[in-house]
Amino acid sequence: MRFRLLTAHPLQLPLLSSAARGAPPGVDPEAYSWFQSVDSDHSGCISIKELKQALVNSNWSSFNDETCLMMINMFDKTKSGRIDVYGFSALWKFIQQWKNLFQQYDRDRSGSISYTELQQALSQMGYNLSPQFTQLLVSRYCPRSASPAMQLDRFIQVCTQLQVLTEAFREKDTAVQGNIRLSFEDFVTMTASRLL
Repeated sequence: MRFRLLTAHPLQLPLLSSAARGAPPGVDPEAYSWFQSVDSDHSGCISIKELKQALVNSNWSSFNDETCLMMINMFDKTKSGRIDVYGFSALWKFIQQWKNLFQQYDRDRSGSISYTELQQALSQMGYNLSPQFTQLLVSRYCPRSASPAMQLDRFIQVCTQLQVLTEAFREKDTAVQGNIRLSFEDFVTMTASRLL
């Protein structure tokens, strides 16, 4: 994941400006510096559009709309569709953690996660999922090509959704048996209320 400024190609990391050193309490100075760069309309909040313009994958593609919306919703405490500097600072940490995990599972250092790498990643994260399920994820979230691979944005989206659905399942699986019985409406309610 790289952040990019509107006037230049993606940057590694900005130099901390004097304003960044004056970050609000509890806000990472580096995240604050990026917040100021990403907040292109100077509203004091980051919109989905601004976030999408700022985030790029290793192949220089912008983060997809679904992932940006999911992340905004996760850190939007006011339910306004935008995040303030505190939400952005939390989002910054969230993305950095996922980026580090992504790089750990990108064993061939290609900048993307292949089917095999994704299967290994999910297994190491504790998910006992079939190869067919992993193939379904690759088919749904990876560009069609001879060797499809998942970019960071989709990796964050898939893993976050799996975590959310796992938590919802565990709430219903009180006997910890690995299966539950639900009505269709309970299932739809459980998933719709959890997916961001």
